[in-house]
Amino acid sequence: MSTLVRARNWLKGHPLAFDAALALAVLSCMLLGSFVEPYGPRGAYFGRNPDRLSVALMLVGSVALIFRRRRPMAVLAATVAVSLVEVVTGEPRAPVTMCAVIALFTVAAHTDRPTTWRVGLLTMAALTGTAMLSGPLAWYAQENLGVFAWTGMAAAAGDAVRSRRAFVDAIRERAERAERTREEEARRRVAEERLRIARDLHDVVAHHIALVNVQAGVAAHVMDKRPDQAKEALGHVREASRSALDELRATVGLLRQTGDPEAPTEPAPGLARLEELLDTFRNAGLPVDVASADENAPLPAAVDLAAYRVIQEALTNVHKHAGTGAKAELSVIRVGVNVEITVIDDGPGVGGPPESGGGHGLLGMRERVSALGGRLTAGARYGGGFRVHAILPVADRTATTGETA
Repeated sequence: MSTLVRARNWLKGHPLAFDAALALAVLSCMLLGSFVEPYGPRGAYFGRNPDRLSVALMLVGSVALIFRRRRPMAVLAATVAVSLVEVVTGEPRAPVTMCAVIALFTVAAHTDRPTTWRVGLLTMAALTGTAMLSGPLAWYAQENLGVFAWTGMAAAAGDAVRSRRAFVDAIRERAERAERTREEEARRRVAEERLRIARDLHDVVAHHIALVNVQAGVAAHVMDKRPDQAKEALGHVREASRSALDELRATVGLLRQTGDPEAPTEPAPGLARLEELLDTFRNAGLPVDVASADENAPLPAAVDLAAYRVIQEALTNVHKHAGTGAKAELSVIRVGVNVEITVIDDGPGVGGPPESGGGHGLLGMRERVSALGGRLTAGARYGGGFRVHAILPVADRTATTGETA
């Protein structure tokens, strides 16, 4: 069995050799059939000898079949020509038409259906009509009807093979396209998740490290003259660093695999922790006034986290870029189906505008807000200071996502 499988695979990889073997087999069958006398007193028997012309026509038709895949139309024309010659001159007739049947099958298997219909009908009409009108046998002889039947079956079988091949190719193409789509979707989700984690890490690190930097500077400045104030500043450094570690642990915990120990269980930050966030800035020396804060209104988890991160990054930018003595004002209000967040400051901007620092704060805020279908604007205020305004939709994210899909 393994030898047959290897031989079949070798023939598939060498189509010319396969066609040569097929031509040899067809020639053998035609030579064998040319010795059969179909009308004996007791039925068919080996009792006749083919003439030289018939043998030559069989050889020409068989050789033409070797090139049936390269030039199917030319091979069909050649085999039909030798078959017509045999039909008109053969007495008794030799089965040269077998070459035309194989060639017609090849044409039908490698062309489209309209071409198969046209070529098949023309071949059937030419061979059958010539056999009935010009052949040595009566027009109703079984051999003439056999020519009609075999050519028709060859065209039908070739068309069926072509249709099945096209069907299998279409299924394979759909499977490959679906596989590519799954891979692209997986890469897209990985990229989105990587970007989201990068934004979270930036928000956490930028906020807490900025506070640690300021408090450490204060502690170093007053260490000798006011040790109590330095001790208080170091306490703020410790609290900020602990908060940073907790949020980093929660963010990095998203990368854990299922079943990993010590997975984070604390909830993601939201507006419920807004007062804690504002206290960290106030302790760092940035006065923050809350004009309006709707902290009790229920928000979707994604919107709640985005609102918290926008406020955190905006106040961090104020603390880093607004300069000494600047004050910030925060407003969080519910307007219809949206939540509007506004952070303004009155600082001179000695550190330059946030967008000129080469960081990713404003870019991260815009990406986070745009991912939820909202808008964010940021720019300098007339008369000094900076303003960040974000609009976050509070519609049902699940329903909207389902409709979009």
